[in-house]
Amino acid sequence: MALITEQGYSVSRAAASLGVTDKLLYNWKAKFEAEKSGSVLSPDERAELMRLRKENKELRMEKDILKKASALLLKET
Repeated sequence: MALITEQGYSVSRAAASLGVTDKLLYNWKAKFEAEKSGSVLSPDERAELMRLRKENKELRMEKDILKKASALLLKET
């Protein structure tokens, strides 16, 4: 990445210098920029996010069930 970010090489020129394809270097550059900006989640953060999403989904389902049950109980009285 230093060839591009610090030395001002174009992606094509840097890729040729490194012996890789432009596409691969673009992918590396995108990953580098994402990591630099902090938008990439660590494996632990990703696992926690998945766990929280699952828990959120379950809680919403439980809330919907309780809401429907209370509506039915109120209807019966």
